[in-house]
Amino acid sequence: MMELQVIWLIRLVVACVLCLCIFIRSASSATEGFKSIACCADSDYTDPLTTLNYTTDFHWYSDKRGCRQIPDIVLSHRSNENVRLFDIDEGKRCYKLSTIKDQVYLIRGIFPFDSSNSSFYVSIGVTELGEVRSSRLQDFEIEGVFKATKDYIDFCVLKEEVNPFISQLELRPLPEEYLHDFGTSVLKLISRNNLCGTKDEIRFPVDQNDRIWKATSTPSSSLPLSSNISNVDLKGSVTPPLEVLQTAVTHPEQLVFIHDDLETDDYEYSVFLFFHELNSTLKAGERVFDIYLNSEIKKAGFDVLEGGSKYNYTVLNISANGSLNITIVKASGSKFGPLLNAYEILQARPWIDETNQTDLVIIQKMREELLLQNKDNEALGSWSGDPCKLFPWKGIECDGSNDSSVITKLDLSSNNLKGTIPSSVTKMNNLQILNLSHNHLDGYIPSFPPSSLLISVDLSYNDLMGQLPESIISLPHLKSLYFGCNQHMSDEDQTKLNISLINTDYGRCKAKKPKFGQVFVIGAITSGSVLITLAAVGILFVCRYRHKSIPLEGFGGKNYPINIIFSLPSKDDFFIKSVSVKPFTLEYIELATENYKTLIGEGGFGSVYRGTLDDGQEVAVKVRSATSTQGTREFDNELNLLSAIQHENLVPLLGYCNEYDQRILVYPFMSNGSLLDRLYGEPAKRKILDWPTRLSIALGAARGLAYLHTFPGRSVIHRDVKSSNILLDHSMCAKVADFGFSKYAPQEGDSYVSLEVRGTAGYLDPEYYKTQQLSEKSDVYSFGVVLLEIVSGREPLNIKRPRIEWSLVEWAKPYIRASKVDEIVDPGIKGGYHAEALWRVVEVALQCLEPYSTYRPCMVDIVRELEDALIIENNASEYMKSIDSLGGSNRYSIVMDKRALPSTTSTAESTITTQTLSHPQPR
Repeated sequence: MMELQVIWLIRLVVACVLCLCIFIRSASSATEGFKSIACCADSDYTDPLTTLNYTTDFHWYSDKRGCRQIPDIVLSHRSNENVRLFDIDEGKRCYKLSTIKDQVYLIRGIFPFDSSNSSFYVSIGVTELGEVRSSRLQDFEIEGVFKATKDYIDFCVLKEEVNPFISQLELRPLPEEYLHDFGTSVLKLISRNNLCGTKDEIRFPVDQNDRIWKATSTPSSSLPLSSNISNVDLKGSVTPPLEVLQTAVTHPEQLVFIHDDLETDDYEYSVFLFFHELNSTLKAGERVFDIYLNSEIKKAGFDVLEGGSKYNYTVLNISANGSLNITIVKASGSKFGPLLNAYEILQARPWIDETNQTDLVIIQKMREELLLQNKDNEALGSWSGDPCKLFPWKGIECDGSNDSSVITKLDLSSNNLKGTIPSSVTKMNNLQILNLSHNHLDGYIPSFPPSSLLISVDLSYNDLMGQLPESIISLPHLKSLYFGCNQHMSDEDQTKLNISLINTDYGRCKAKKPKFGQVFVIGAITSGSVLITLAAVGILFVCRYRHKSIPLEGFGGKNYPINIIFSLPSKDDFFIKSVSVKPFTLEYIELATENYKTLIGEGGFGSVYRGTLDDGQEVAVKVRSATSTQGTREFDNELNLLSAIQHENLVPLLGYCNEYDQRILVYPFMSNGSLLDRLYGEPAKRKILDWPTRLSIALGAARGLAYLHTFPGRSVIHRDVKSSNILLDHSMCAKVADFGFSKYAPQEGDSYVSLEVRGTAGYLDPEYYKTQQLSEKSDVYSFGVVLLEIVSGREPLNIKRPRIEWSLVEWAKPYIRASKVDEIVDPGIKGGYHAEALWRVVEVALQCLEPYSTYRPCMVDIVRELEDALIIENNASEYMKSIDSLGGSNRYSIVMDKRALPSTTSTAESTITTQTLSHPQPR
């Protein structure tokens, strides 16, 4: 008997062990492919609610200085009590997660809000998933569905208004059925609803895919249903868990679900509707309904019980913007009204291709090689995610003109790098510019293959050894080579090498030299200066002769200097000046500014000081401050742009300094300050500008912008047009300034659009802000605001005024549309302008401020209108002077017959008519 009991006991133990093994294997199988990351968690842990294992993110980011504890009010029901804050000047930070190619995944980020009204963006790879915008304290989740295209995926947070942060990151395999019609898209979750659910949310382990089903209140007048179901023939792999299907809503006639907070851009949406009949007495044909999306019928005669099963679902697609209305209506002849248990809405976003896969693999390999000796290097630490898109990596430039972006420039100069030159750099087949100068790199210079496209190589100021490889010298496209100041390189006389290059230091040290990459621009401009100067002198002579032939006396008999109104060249006179952008040493800058003695302004880049060059020319010296939100990219942007583009109405760049982490730009001193200063700036700088001068300034700025927008090859968008960026020289000639945020206009074939919306409050194009779609018309909108400033003498935003007058645009528009322009005109110029000329400017401003860019004029058209206004103003001034000399009355408004106006600024006669009107009606 005793032996029998022992046998039964052994069998029981074995059975328990087997059950435990089966349970463990089942649990392991259920979570296979799951990745759960708890940011800044002290150690790995198991979530008590979901039983899922979470790992700390110190493998990705070991620095604990960015870790913060989440306040209890925000923490809610999430397991991680911490959040990682990325304190970065610009760019992105990414988590690289391993995936299986062609597997469909759900990826979800948790972002506990702070109390500030701010935002940043989230992306899967380089495809923008959504914006994290804080408006109230809560947990905020962004979830997407995608198909893996390789063996890993980057989940990135991108800095915008604030430093990005994240608390948890979750990756889960999903059935491929989710991407039924959107295999090449990313689906962003808009809503996942458990109708009449009894729990706040249902997720793993109840939902084996760890989808989070949130309990949703029922529509008005609908009826809740519930049933404790157990055995259900569930169709499809996207089916919700039974606990979700146990509740539903119904209505005798129709159910309506409205989502009116969608993005206003056109997107495709995928709608999953799940039905389970909870009334066991119903038969097929007794509950039939029609399904509408935004009033468009998508399914007619849908019967849950068709085919004998009590469960059914459908997936519907629709294009929508702004709102989505799901309406389920009782079908004709049906005995019962519609029913719905749960639904999901997902927004389809086109998948954006990443950087060329070969370049991507090589640059990541290079990063790994460099990190072996440079673990805490700041530049390498910022290399995260895709190297070319959504904030390119520091020191990298790419070409996206083909199907995918390729890396064409690698500049890691002055980054305190140690170790050998990575061998992987020789495999970058698209690289054209390589700059590793001013580091501590040692070892030998690797050999480069003959197929290399390198044009420029700078390896100077390192600790390299050996001889210069023949493979570099013989590269077919090489035009520039620097390798001096490597004291351990061979003593062989490098001048004997067969180096037939445009630029080389022959292995010798140079005391000072401009940063690599700017040599070509400077050299090209300098070498052509003689020929261009001859052409410029000729054009200036013609322009001066033309200007002297125009009547100069202004309105009411007042004399105006020749260059106030007519010093600006017409469109046909655009030319490139012979200005050579010079590299200055820091010592020279300090001497020229008397150690930054005279501060004349402050900006986003830094402080501006007055100085004097050796030749006596007065200059404005812009010095980047340590706390500036603008950095290397803005410095390089302005330097490269102004080295290539010169125009009478663009502020020229005279020189720059880039030493010891100092970034300095040198411009001619503009003695009359900015348009903002003159209109409503500090009292010491403010000065009433008469109307002809204002009109001249508007025309000059318009011509400068028109030149940018029509620049040969590819137009340039300024992106920060405002009155403070329109400077006035000694003769009040307007010059557009500050090109730190300028960009080339997007073209067909560009692989991505930057999410960095740049501009200034009050001037920012609302369409650009909303869509992030950049075009020249964004500058046009901003210029429209400037025109209103010129007319009214008011700032674009002023919250010290009554609420209705905070926004200049919103305040002025009703007066313009009601033909009450006199109500918005600056009191300082009343009685000193011609009505028709003013009306032309106001109407142009109104057209520039159209909400949709399609309806705005281009800058070239604006220039023509302002030229016409200037002709009218000048001729009217002459006419009024003649009336005054004859003792005539000045109570008439003078209106020009536009058909008789000349097409260019000239002295051709114009047809003048008179009307006894206080102002003309708008055209």
